[in-house]
Amino acid sequence: MLNRHNRLLVTLHILSDATLAAIAFVGAYALRFHFGIIPALIPITRGVPPLGQYILDLPFIIALVPLGFQLQGLYRLRRGRSRVDDFFAVFVGTILAVVFGIVATLYVQTYFATPAAKARGAFEVSQPVWGIFLVLNVALTFSSREFVRELLERRWRAGIGLKRILIAGAGDLGRLVADKILEHRELGYQIVGFVDDRAAGDHLGYRGLPLLGTTEDAAEIAAREGIDHLYVALPPEQHIQMLQLIESTSRECVDVKVVPDLLQVIALRARLEDLDGIPVININDVPLQGFNSIVKRGTDIVISSAALVVLAIPFWVIAVLVKLTSSGKVFYRQERMGLDGKPFMIYKFRSMYEDAEAETGPVFASEQDPRRTPIGKLLRRSNIDELPQLWNVLKGDMSIVGPRPERPLFVAQFKHKIPQYMLRHKVKAGITGWAQVNGWRGNTSIEKRIEYDLYYIENWSVRLDLKIMWLTLLRGFFHKHAY
Repeated sequence: MLNRHNRLLVTLHILSDATLAAIAFVGAYALRFHFGIIPALIPITRGVPPLGQYILDLPFIIALVPLGFQLQGLYRLRRGRSRVDDFFAVFVGTILAVVFGIVATLYVQTYFATPAAKARGAFEVSQPVWGIFLVLNVALTFSSREFVRELLERRWRAGIGLKRILIAGAGDLGRLVADKILEHRELGYQIVGFVDDRAAGDHLGYRGLPLLGTTEDAAEIAAREGIDHLYVALPPEQHIQMLQLIESTSRECVDVKVVPDLLQVIALRARLEDLDGIPVININDVPLQGFNSIVKRGTDIVISSAALVVLAIPFWVIAVLVKLTSSGKVFYRQERMGLDGKPFMIYKFRSMYEDAEAETGPVFASEQDPRRTPIGKLLRRSNIDELPQLWNVLKGDMSIVGPRPERPLFVAQFKHKIPQYMLRHKVKAGITGWAQVNGWRGNTSIEKRIEYDLYYIENWSVRLDLKIMWLTLLRGFFHKHAY
């Protein structure tokens, strides 16, 4: 539940966002028609509209920008949100506001404007103004939120406004929760201590945090210590105590958060389903279904087709270099495992000599791999050899973003050794992915790659895809594990 402070902060964010949106819109008008080099770069062909015409559109802007931000969850205050997440939420929210604004102004112009207003172009907004507004609004809004973040983190570091945390369960799961909270002191949390029915001596004083009592004492401790959040981290065999604990603390103004000790079973997002009145939990549900899959497929088609057109000449140059430096075909086809475990043929620029695995069979590439051709070393090191997979994306075998596809032989090995390995095939394989931009690719820990792949599948959103694409470009194509 939002307390009074949070409601005030949300209100200030909404007012600030609306104000900055109005400033950005008027600033976009000024830059387009009166100042800077933009009029010189993009000539004005239909005259300079009066400022009053754009003032008529301000109510749309003031209303639609907060709406776009609300759809991106920017007003659900979470202390754990990263700066990158904030940026993309602001960016996508502003794009939504621009789309809504274009639709709204066209609708009013078509159905409500008088003939005289239509003749003078009332409510019309030029496309360059929308583009400039997008840039200005993202810059102003993100800067304002960074300013607020810095002020809040300074207060928290000074011990002001901290959220007081009580952890129910002093076992391994409870200690893991404590470790995570202590590692992120910038979030403004203060752990008061533990409650646990099995008060063994080694539970006392874990990282300086005391055992305050049993779970039966939790409600009294919460009231006495002014607890804001109770994290329930009890093992499954204490199910009854968990229910009693939740029931007793519900009488206090405490946010109760249950940390499940079923992570080895519930690998993806769980969803409650109904079987003729019987509640059923789907423990392997994924958000990338239905309309979301249509959105992702549309994005893949647009990006892959545009990239193939732009890269046509570089592809031709690379093909010539591959052909001149070694004998054999330019492109290399290899079977990989895709969506729902179905195999498909992946395309790459050939970076190894013909029949490179004739003697060894399928093996991972190594740092000094002798199978690589002279140009292949550069292609693999820079990941340029992967670019022909844009054709796989256009065909529908792959996506721009997703878990990297593995060879069937390796899949057959890993699925018996690594729990939940096959869950990564719940979505299409990708050219880049969350594991790759975080350094887990090539001959690295399979377990860590699966961990990051499952996080991506569970938390998929358009914003996360954009974030991964941006990080791929920001961190470059070169990777220390790209052999």
